[in-house]
Amino acid sequence: MQNIREFLKNDRFAELCGIELLDVSEGRARAKMEIKDCHLNGVNIVHGAAIFTLADLVFAASSNSHGTVAVAINASISFLKAGKGGTLYAEAREVSLSPKIATYAIDVTDESGEIIATFQGMVYRKKDRIADLVGK
Repeated sequence: MQNIREFLKNDRFAELCGIELLDVSEGRARAKMEIKDCHLNGVNIVHGAAIFTLADLVFAASSNSHGTVAVAINASISFLKAGKGGTLYAEAREVSLSPKIATYAIDVTDESGEIIATFQGMVYRKKDRIADLVGK
């Protein structure tokens, strides 16, 4: 899984947002984002794009964890509760996997474990190897 960690260091937007990848294994990933003022929208709750970005990072980690490049072909999110601060967590799990297509379910939770949002994503699995992209 070291290749995935190295590969995702190149995700400059997730880094800019302050997202930290905590765990990654085949078909699974977990990350956190400490909420700062820059993550808030005009009504002082966590911006939907910040929540989506956190979910998207674990989507990328879990879907690329098999060692081949996976790119999103569909993603949707449902916001269930306002995020107000503290730290948000996202956890991805693989729902289905085939040689070309895979689907993932991601829960975004707050510090107390309450679900803030649910994210579903589908990827197209390419033949390119992650190891060939690390360090480029």
